[in-house]
Amino acid sequence: MALKQSQYLKQQQKLLPQQIQLMKLLQLPTLALEERIKEELELNPALEENDGNSEEELFSNEDSTESDSEIELDDNGDVKEAEIERIDDKVDMEDYMGDEELDSYKYEISNKGVDDEVREFVVVEGPDFHSMLEQQLGLKELNETEYTIGIYIIGCIDEDGYLRREPEMIVDDLAFNYNITSNVQEIEKILKTIQTFDPIGVGARTIQECLLIQLHRKTEQTKDVLQAIEIVKDHMDEFSKKHYEKILKKMNITSDELKEVIDVITHLNPKPGDTEIKSNGHSEIVPDFLVTVDDGKPEFSINSRNMPDLKISKEYIEMLKEYSKQKNKDGKEATTFIKNKIENAQWFIEALNQRHITLMVCMQAILEFQEEYFMTGDESKLKPMILKDIATKVEMDISTISRMANSKYAQTPYGTFLLKTFFSESMSTESGEEVSSREIKKILKDCIDAEDKHKPLTDDALCDILKEKGYTIARRTVAKYREQLDIAVARMRREV
Repeated sequence: MALKQSQYLKQQQKLLPQQIQLMKLLQLPTLALEERIKEELELNPALEENDGNSEEELFSNEDSTESDSEIELDDNGDVKEAEIERIDDKVDMEDYMGDEELDSYKYEISNKGVDDEVREFVVVEGPDFHSMLEQQLGLKELNETEYTIGIYIIGCIDEDGYLRREPEMIVDDLAFNYNITSNVQEIEKILKTIQTFDPIGVGARTIQECLLIQLHRKTEQTKDVLQAIEIVKDHMDEFSKKHYEKILKKMNITSDELKEVIDVITHLNPKPGDTEIKSNGHSEIVPDFLVTVDDGKPEFSINSRNMPDLKISKEYIEMLKEYSKQKNKDGKEATTFIKNKIENAQWFIEALNQRHITLMVCMQAILEFQEEYFMTGDESKLKPMILKDIATKVEMDISTISRMANSKYAQTPYGTFLLKTFFSESMSTESGEEVSSREIKKILKDCIDAEDKHKPLTDDALCDILKEKGYTIARRTVAKYREQLDIAVARMRREV
């Protein structure tokens, strides 16, 4: 088949780099936005925090009304001498972005794909989980081969702290990758050494082994601990399924003794690899919106940490004016670099402003839609509301509303809630009234909280209770709402 060339035209919609940047900033919560701004300040020297001096503010949220904002360029694309003085009074970024010599495809940001997200500045806080294990391995008296095997085993441990790879496969990996001849017994021996490391329970292959390691490591081997070891070792299946009657019969112990043993087991850590993540301090919730009720009317404000005051560096503006006067190659390269940094800084500031406006408009729409709830705090007043309702109200795309509500929190007089919890499906009562699914979830939670833990309510029983209250929903819907509330099935909720 002969090769041939052809030429054709087609229309294709592409997002601008500025639009991509805005979408990524819009979905960031407060703490993540702070980190992103710090990162941008480190990467871009043309961007700096405003010191509060209004005379030096180089960026304003208000649109410029001056018609002569364009800087005149000479034939070589450089700033004319006569235009340099005018920059001192007011800096309009369009003055610097109109250089015909510097096409957009030459800018660094324009060379990125639509979905690319580059992070050049990384903040690391202390050693990670695997590095901690490697440090402890280095303190053991091992020969070179044993140390290499230990490092490989540690590399196979997942983020939960478990070793999921079989010893036989590790033997094959070592022979193939490191030319090390070993056997299962040697792997088991080194794994036992790793299982003595902190956090306690690391290196286990099953949750049963993980719990046993932690129980054996307890300093005081009391009666409760010994009984817990027996249950985990010999009756793990019954314990996981909460078949407590079988355990009581097989072990010949009382209900009170079993309660104490269960208390010992439930205080163990089933995921030892999560220890560092839970203790690194990033679980703090900082609300993005502060909702108050004044004179019976709900009002809100955006957390001031969301919108730090940024500006273009005046030093970089001065440098641009100086290098624009130079006609040599070095001067043009320096001008190109400075223009690139100023443009990126301008885009970032504009994206932050647009993010602020979008949050304000969308949150105002949510506040108006759920005004009765924010006035009273009564969850039964929550109206059914989906993303499309807000998107239609503010005339934005549904994806924009979704990004806006993603991981955002609102602090209200009734508590701090994830913004997405105010969105819910609609359900019809027997009288035909439209109610929010969140109202039904609250009823479900109240019923489960008040149930007899010795005989917890099944999904069928919960379905019957809701029908008595006028909410006709299927059992599978009850199961779906229960799972969304992170509530286990009746069998798993049963207590001794």
